[in-house]
Amino acid sequence: MGRRSRVFFYVQHLLGIGHIVRASRVAEALKHAGFEVTLVTGGSMVQGFPPPGIRQVQLPAVLASNSGFSALADQQGHPVDKAFEVHRAALLLEAFQQAEPDVVIIEAFPFGRRQMRFELLPLLQAVKTAPKRPLLLSSVRDILQENRKAGRDEETIRLVNDHFDGILVHGDAGFVRLEETFPRATEFAGKIHYTGLVAPGEPSPPTERFDVVVSAGGGAVGAQLIGAALEAQQRLGDQRSWCVITGPNLPIDEFDRLNHDTPPNVTIVRFRPDLPALLTGAELSISQAGYNTVCDLLRARCRSVLVPFAAGGETEQTVRAEKLAELGLAEVVVETELTGETLAAAAQRAMAMTLDRAPALSLDGARQTARIISDLINARG
Repeated sequence: MGRRSRVFFYVQHLLGIGHIVRASRVAEALKHAGFEVTLVTGGSMVQGFPPPGIRQVQLPAVLASNSGFSALADQQGHPVDKAFEVHRAALLLEAFQQAEPDVVIIEAFPFGRRQMRFELLPLLQAVKTAPKRPLLLSSVRDILQENRKAGRDEETIRLVNDHFDGILVHGDAGFVRLEETFPRATEFAGKIHYTGLVAPGEPSPPTERFDVVVSAGGGAVGAQLIGAALEAQQRLGDQRSWCVITGPNLPIDEFDRLNHDTPPNVTIVRFRPDLPALLTGAELSISQAGYNTVCDLLRARCRSVLVPFAAGGETEQTVRAEKLAELGLAEVVVETELTGETLAAAAQRAMAMTLDRAPALSLDGARQTARIISDLINARG
């Protein structure tokens, strides 16, 4: 019996935790499909990710030092310098050599994560010159960031054509196609594989129930959303049970103040690992429009108000939220118009929605990714 196929999967999260969550779901599906998986992570450690049983290589962490993701800092907040870059690149190449993979997956690049060129371009070259060259795949979410600088499309297309065997698009082609946010994707259409959305499995029933669930995600930019949601609750005079999940980055004094000032029917917590289950029992969700949050909402079939993250010129969440609104699956409040008043009005509109059936979107993206990779290996012979 031959050895199991090996997958070397690189993921770098900079601000929120969406990238590491999605990559972990894919890695777990690959493991269950019989692959030996090494997940290389380059952001801060996130409890519970990757899941048990996945081999992890943790590089010295880098974070976004601003909301536009243009600058990098180390774990202590110091700007990343050349010596740091050289050291990280060497560690990444060493991990690649030790893994001897059959498949290399790079999350986001070359469509994003250009800040990481210092280590990813050497990795591409190492893949290309390996004695037994592994398949090289890019793993991207369904909606890409727009407003790219001049010349970036050309660089992306050149890298795809010169190095990559396939592009795994973690979305449903019936919901949004890659060329809608990367118009020149038609130039490498033969390499594109739609996996479906990488949603969680059906959650267990919630251990407790809340009527309204407010979640700010894992990023550091959710304080405005939390404040507006609590003001909306007061404006509505809503006596239903609310659960407000602030995320881990809200300052402790602000968290304590909110806990002291809110009414008894509002529970404030930093984190709930059972958020997908809570959504199945909720009448309404108020959140940003990140990829994983939306996957949770679609799986739970929960009415939602989405406030897409748009700081620093970000467009991805806005496109996703507007698409869902067009399908009648969400109400949207744009970030620049977010107040307690606008959020209260959107919550009332959302509660009038009728979600009488599951949306016809594929939510089985992790398992389908494993199947696609198996097919690519078999086709290669």
